[in-house]
Amino acid sequence: MVFALVGLVVLALLGAVHRYVWRRFVGDTTAPGSRLRRAGTVAAFVLPLLSVGAMTSGRVGAPFWLQQVLAWPGFLWLACLLYLTLALLVGEVVRPVLLRVLARRDAARTGAGSGTPAGTPTESSGTPTEVPDETRPRTEELVTSGSAGVSAPSEAVARTASDASGPVAEPETEPAATTPAPALASLPSRRLFVSRVVGGAAAAAGLATVGYGTYGVLRGPSVKRITVPLAKLPRAAHGFRIAVVSDIHIGPILGRAHTRRIVDTINATSPDLVAVVGDLVDGSVADLGSAAEPLAALRARHGSYFVTGNHEYFSGAEQWIDHVRELGLVPLENARVEIEGFDLAGVNDIAGETEGQGPDFGRALGDRDRGRAAVLMAHQPVVIHDAVEHGVDLQLSGHTHGGQLWPGNYLAELANPTVAGLERYGDTQLFVSRGAGAWGPPVRVGAPSDITVVELASRQA
Repeated sequence: MVFALVGLVVLALLGAVHRYVWRRFVGDTTAPGSRLRRAGTVAAFVLPLLSVGAMTSGRVGAPFWLQQVLAWPGFLWLACLLYLTLALLVGEVVRPVLLRVLARRDAARTGAGSGTPAGTPTESSGTPTEVPDETRPRTEELVTSGSAGVSAPSEAVARTASDASGPVAEPETEPAATTPAPALASLPSRRLFVSRVVGGAAAAAGLATVGYGTYGVLRGPSVKRITVPLAKLPRAAHGFRIAVVSDIHIGPILGRAHTRRIVDTINATSPDLVAVVGDLVDGSVADLGSAAEPLAALRARHGSYFVTGNHEYFSGAEQWIDHVRELGLVPLENARVEIEGFDLAGVNDIAGETEGQGPDFGRALGDRDRGRAAVLMAHQPVVIHDAVEHGVDLQLSGHTHGGQLWPGNYLAELANPTVAGLERYGDTQLFVSRGAGAWGPPVRVGAPSDITVVELASRQA
């Protein structure tokens, strides 16, 4: 029941946002019945349907080729919708300012054209004569807001003072009063002009942001390096380098080439050990097994290790654990191994609790020698308090993507103790990677993808 209510609220919100975006980009800038309006209206219905299809096709078991067809436009539109909406909201602040500026400019031009400030009386043959407002058509009267065409000139296009006082001595001045009318008649309304300017600027800003964020994901993750001192680390293990990679998210969009880029980047750092801390895939082994095969080329002196993330439990965790083992990675299912100078432990993700395969810290850490340093691989940062309780020196996590799409980092902060980077909780340090891939839209804004080389430092060195 609660899930259904949340779904209805989300759908209602998406509907309202799409209505707002349509109004600003289509309704306010195009003429009723025009081709542009028809095209914009069709897009306003088709794009959200593609997004829903992209999000649900994998869950309902749709053919993988259909998932791929829906994923690119569907997920990209979600990112576009976010940044187009944010840009339009900024435009709401700019819009009234532009309208005031244009109104003042038009008023100044009207005053300059009459030789006196607008609305003041002029003199002809010594007799004061009031000049009506209709002497220069207002742009609002030429085109109604929201239309693409222009209306007919106003009823009084060029009334002159001579209409009231009879013939004048210099008839050659009469054309000067009437010539501005055709030019003004071709201008759009002030409101329409501002709607098009603000809409165009918002579209440019939003789409450019999404384009740059997509390029960052497809280019592949960058390498970060940090040094983490561990009090219990022996001098012999000083300088031990762990390549931490999380949230690769192999799926309908990010496939084999994405995996190959990540493997090549990791191997170029010559790590002592590789730690893959969950959310490797978004799909089944049958669909994505070949896309994960480049992982077999990972090279590290002490091997490569893997723990599950929540997305593995949406994709067939047992099958993926078997597959990564075949590729040469060592799954740590609530288990521990002794490495040169420290213990490396790994726990299942908390999403596995629904299948009776959740994290078991007692099994992974309960019987170890606490005189040795302990490094824990755990996908979600929220288990940090269990790590502190079990005497872990360093926890390696992912899951948050660093927020992935700004301002998503503020939402991620509400659900995670640390969104990205290194922080200390008592005697335990927590490092959270932003991840090497992307979930949903293949876009990152304000949270670039990365692979981090964590260099352990001994205080005895």
